[in-house]
Amino acid sequence: MSDVRESVKAAFARLLRLRKEPVVVQILRSTAAATISFIVAERLSNEAAPLTAPLTALLVTQVTLYSTIRLSLTRVNAVVTGVLVAVGFSSLVGLAWWSLASIILLALVVGRIVRAGDFVVEVAISAMLVLGVTQVQVESTAWTRILDTLIGAGVGLLFNFLFIPPVWVDTAGESMEGLARRMRQLLLRVSDGLTSRTAVETAAARLHEARRIDQEITEVDAELRQAEESLRLNPRVREGLLHRVVLRTGLDTLEICAVVVRVLARTLTDLAKERRDEPLFPPETGAALESAIGRIADAIVSFAVLVTSSASSSAERAETRLAEDLEGARREREYAAQLLLDVVQEHPRQWQLHGALLAELDRILAELDMESRSKRLMEELDRSTREQRERHPRLTEARARTRRMSRRSRSAWDARRAARRERAGSGR
Repeated sequence: MSDVRESVKAAFARLLRLRKEPVVVQILRSTAAATISFIVAERLSNEAAPLTAPLTALLVTQVTLYSTIRLSLTRVNAVVTGVLVAVGFSSLVGLAWWSLASIILLALVVGRIVRAGDFVVEVAISAMLVLGVTQVQVESTAWTRILDTLIGAGVGLLFNFLFIPPVWVDTAGESMEGLARRMRQLLLRVSDGLTSRTAVETAAARLHEARRIDQEITEVDAELRQAEESLRLNPRVREGLLHRVVLRTGLDTLEICAVVVRVLARTLTDLAKERRDEPLFPPETGAALESAIGRIADAIVSFAVLVTSSASSSAERAETRLAEDLEGARREREYAAQLLLDVVQEHPRQWQLHGALLAELDRILAELDMESRSKRLMEELDRSTREQRERHPRLTEARARTRRMSRRSRSAWDARRAARRERAGSGR
């Protein structure tokens, strides 16, 4: 009986995880929007099978509200442009191979001019479909195609406005934390065996593993772009710009650390080639380096947790943990540097590799430094705000005007309330 309960709990947990998967959400939302648009089109369109409406809904219903709005406008623009090209063309010529080639060429050129984006081909498709009917049916077919497209785009937009897509910040944060933990495990494996003889093949395998992190960063970057897009125009989020900048700068820092980890693995591989029959470092020096690298590995995870923490209490704990890890890593690094200096003075072989090793540890510590990150974060926020103002000056002015009116209204309300209290007090 207990096994059955455990199986049910595991299945329920898997279902809950699936609900948070963007792919699952996208499938359900697209299916529902396409079905609803077909039902609406059956009642409003003259076409026997108005499949253009559900097709449009499938294309425009995206996993984020911003992409849905953008694709809806782009597809409507493409279809209307294609229909207008075909209507004008059909009034002059009929359907032939040369007229078909001409209208495709013209539609693709006009699609570029009107900035149809990914739907440039849709301009040509709409033009061909309208051109392929008889002259009597041109107007009816053109209007029906525009109507079906508007129905599909409208249902897709309305669906996403009524059922606002989720914000994918948590999903991107989990991916970033997973990346940081894999980097930590890699660093621990890279530092393993510094006090013993390390085979060149083992060191090279760790180097290849460090190089494969680039692919993982690409995957996390794709999820982060989706999270950034889900924050745009989303009424669930108030400080979308701050969330985007925090996550983006955090991933940039992890990417730089990954590059340095790869260089660190390369340095240890070169050192293993030079010391095939002896330990890489003396016991005390190797232990100090292992401890320093271990604390740096912990700091990378603490940094990722800090960047992805939404609750203030979790962020405070992560910041405290990161400060402790960085302090311990710097202390261990200084101790290891002193021991390495003694080793170089006694055995000056490969001194440049020792210096490179310390420099790589310093680079990671500099990237994770909280003061440097705060400064970089403020610079990025200022830059993003400035670019947004330059890109949308009227919208920025309208927002500023709205805030000023809100402050005036609030001040007037406070003044009236204070006056009422004063009159009530004098009446008593």
